[in-house]
Order: sequence, then structure tokens, then C-alpha cells
Amino acid sequence: MFSINSFSLVAVLAEVVVDPGSIPSVWRHLPAVIVYSMVGVLVLGGCFWIMKTLMPFSLRKEIEEDQNTALAIIIGSVIIGMSIIIAAAIL
Repeated sequence: MFSINSFSLVAVLAEVVVDPGSIPSVWRHLPAVIVYSMVGVLVLGGCFWIMKTLMPFSLRKEIEEDQNTALAIIIGSVIIGMSIIIAAAIL
């Protein structure tokens, strides 16, 4: 299947700069990028929804009303960690 890493992205961009006639090869990969991005966002949203559902308290109340900074930092860290895992799984 289609896989992209930073080296291949740089190679594709360098190919476009060197040979402007190869731009259609970049456009050929655009649908895969869009689909993988949407899948990643949906999986991240699903993970956040599951995490929010399993919490025995309201995240909004704890963070906004009670000003629980520690909880906000933990939730942000979990979201960043899930994003890294999802990105690694998609690539």
C-alpha cells in the first residue's frame, strides 16, 4: 500500500522543483493523504470520546470551572501520545 515518510516527501518535493512537469505525480498521491488524514482524525476523536466516556467525572467541569491544570496537562499529554501512535500506525 502507499507509505510516506519524511525522506520520500522531500524526494517528491525535490522532484517537483527540478522537473515542473512531474507535478501530476504529486497530485496522484493527494487522495491517499486526504484519506489517511481523515482516518487519523476520526481515530483520535474516537479515542478521546472513549476516554471522556470512561472518566467518572466531567472533564469540562474539572478543567473549566474548577481550573484543574494538572488534569488539563494529563489530557493534553494523552492526546499527544495517541496522535504519535496513530501517526506511526498509519505510516
